[in-house]
Amino acid sequence: MNTQQRILVIGANGQIGSELVEALAAQHGAQNVIAADISPNNLYQAARYTVLNVLDKAAIAAQVASMDRIDVIFNCAGFVHNGNIELAKDEEWEFAFNLNVRSQFWMIQAAIPKMVAQFAKDGRGGSIINMASVCSSVKGLPNRFIYGTSKAAVIGLT
Repeated sequence: MNTQQRILVIGANGQIGSELVEALAAQHGAQNVIAADISPNNLYQAARYTVLNVLDKAAIAAQVASMDRIDVIFNCAGFVHNGNIELAKDEEWEFAFNLNVRSQFWMIQAAIPKMVAQFAKDGRGGSIINMASVCSSVKGLPNRFIYGTSKAAVIGLT
């Protein structure tokens, strides 16, 4: 990556997202990194920050449209549910798939036209990184039924 790239980190307030924002901002400059999360708890001094509800397809489309370019998207929003299949509730299943999978689908769907247009203009398209987990189709872990299933779907999406 070069310092002129625009990097969008989704789920920037989580442990992985916040560490990624700090590392990317240190390497590529605060003006080139946008930290996006539904919660403004950690206003990053090292990067630009925007509040984004990834459960809202229109909000995702508006965020993408507001950016002059997007070179890298790191889809990192997610939630780890605890419990097995017997304890799983429909509401938890729906929330997990909406946050852990559908939000990534919507972000990809919104960003690809912009990245294709960038490539046609300057030969630099973009990269999309989706956060999955070893707890998925790779490995089953105890009491992570909903989480593991949703992260397996992320692998399939990617």
